[in-house]
Amino acid sequence: MNKMERNPFAPPYRELPETIAIFPLGGVLLLPCGQLPLNIFEPRYLAMVEDAMARHRFIGMVQPRDKNVKEITDDTPVFETGCAGKITEFSETEDGRYMITLTGISRFRIVKEVSGNRGYRSVSTGWKAYKEDLSEKKCLDLDRERLKVLLRRYFDMHEMTCDWDAIEDAPDGRLITCLSMICPFDASEKQALLEAQCCHARAKLFMTMLEMASCEKEDCCSQH
Repeated sequence: MNKMERNPFAPPYRELPETIAIFPLGGVLLLPCGQLPLNIFEPRYLAMVEDAMARHRFIGMVQPRDKNVKEITDDTPVFETGCAGKITEFSETEDGRYMITLTGISRFRIVKEVSGNRGYRSVSTGWKAYKEDLSEKKCLDLDRERLKVLLRRYFDMHEMTCDWDAIEDAPDGRLITCLSMICPFDASEKQALLEAQCCHARAKLFMTMLEMASCEKEDCCSQH
């Protein structure tokens, strides 16, 4: 019998908020069940965290469409699909920063932006297309040996280290989620992983990205 994986922080679908604040951040990916630590220090985002903590604790992570954008403004174009995270850890530093951890709950589509008065952006949310993000998932039955071969090549290319025991022990879904979030793919690749139809499609796409990166490296080396 396939083991089931569930998100203990996921609320019932009917309790998902109609509006949430969004935090545009280039090259940062949050996925359902993933955990994203954030260091919050800008005044508008301090206000965002305070308001979220006073309400439903949800913040939507989205990527700017322009990967080269230097400063996020009120009219910076962002991708329509993001992932909402719930603040599951919170602390305040002596110099007034907030250290939070977002646990990914569900993807959403931006229906429209709504006005606010605290400096951060808020949107009305469409959850229906991603209702399955809240459900229990069966294990993906990953080919772990193939995955480890591809990961070793990829990590060597990027001079990254890895806790291989942790990889061995992690459930399939959580493993693909974590690896998708930490691997230094470009913004368009991260968005493709976010928008993958389901966790099985995301796992397949992730493996393909590792293979393509490995092939590109081999082609580059063969030309020198």
